[in-house]
Amino acid sequence: MRIAVGADHAGYELKAEILSLLEELGHSYRDFGAHKKDPGDDYPDFGAPVARAVAKGEFDLGILICGTGVGMCILANKVRGIRAALCHDTFSARSSREDDDANILCLGARVMGVELAKEIVKTWLSATFSGADRYQRRVKKVMGLEERPA
Repeated sequence: MRIAVGADHAGYELKAEILSLLEELGHSYRDFGAHKKDPGDDYPDFGAPVARAVAKGEFDLGILICGTGVGMCILANKVRGIRAALCHDTFSARSSREDDDANILCLGARVMGVELAKEIVKTWLSATFSGADRYQRRVKKVMGLEERPA
């Protein structure tokens, strides 16, 4: 699987752990930054390129990390074609893929430990969209809410 990964300064250290996990699991990835821990970094500078790359189909999935995961999730969901999910547990991670066909996982580095984050990533990556009629119908309705560019 091709995975786009990005983090701001708050998620920098967790991102390094997640990149190692992706290597261990045999996934290819691109690190969109941050490439150093600089408190002056703003999460949109790293989240937007990841979301756009996933939306364009350049990557199968994306992982975004900031302090709480909230900012990255809000940002990613502004990009047409993105269904970003903020997950703090493995149940939500699995459900976000199986039921909602999430294509970006958002994590909060300041609200969870490294081992939990790794378990969430493994669970999320191993799950796939169920394709059940009710979930297809719901995803289609959600995606229908996206406004067309002016």
